[in-house]
Amino acid sequence: MTVLVASDLDRTLIYSTAALGLTMPDPVAPRLLCVEVHESKPLSYMTETAAGLLAELSADPGAVFVPTTTRTRKQYQRIRFPGRPAKYAICANGGQLLVDGVPDRDWRRQVAARLAAESVPLEEMNAHLTSVADPAWLRKARVAEDLFAYLVVERALVPEEWIKALTEWSEARGWTISLQGRKIYAVPRPLTKSAAMREVAERTGATSTLAAGDSLLDADLLLAADTAWRPGHGELADAGWTAPHVTALAQAGVLAGEEIVRAFTREVARRGAPAA
Repeated sequence: MTVLVASDLDRTLIYSTAALGLTMPDPVAPRLLCVEVHESKPLSYMTETAAGLLAELSADPGAVFVPTTTRTRKQYQRIRFPGRPAKYAICANGGQLLVDGVPDRDWRRQVAARLAAESVPLEEMNAHLTSVADPAWLRKARVAEDLFAYLVVERALVPEEWIKALTEWSEARGWTISLQGRKIYAVPRPLTKSAAMREVAERTGATSTLAAGDSLLDADLLLAADTAWRPGHGELADAGWTAPHVTALAQAGVLAGEEIVRAFTREVARRGAPAA
């Protein structure tokens, strides 16, 4: 029996300094392990306990751990998780399927065909996105993997009505808008983590799937899994989003990440996977 464990990364398993949510007194704060360095500076963390549990999970022959992220390949490859390297990784919100670190060309061709059939081109979406963004709060505009676009903004200055108008315009053209921290993502609706998860499940012969995520872009992943979790922070928590098979954790911040890995481990064991 093989259990596939697909988890979002940022603000689900790993946390920047700003997202740690360390609200407890300093003497009882959890010990942290840095798992990502960018431009010679520490960027992302897990608790040491979560890191240890993830290493055990990655070594379990009955589990297939699949990092699942909106990050580009280059951004994903900065992360150094403890334990055995993941054979499969889902990047660019499902647009890239990495096998032993190498993009799968067949998968990319399948994705390209779906995008062409179901959503307006990236060029049209990106042109609109940048034309309506206000220089007063726009800091950067980026295109990722020639698949989707995002803005880096001063969040407090972005009007809610602007986001609502952009969302409505985008949905009519087959795109989804997601606000995550200081980033506003514009992603084609056919570009989903769930489709890539199903592909990995088929390739590995997984008999069941577990998932976790915190943002609107993770909702399809959680719905597609047999059992799933979301932390007590993020877009989904703010919206009160849940589903019958999704556990809405009360815990927020980096300790939510620890609880998610603990839940993965318990569920793999419950489903009868051999011990590591």
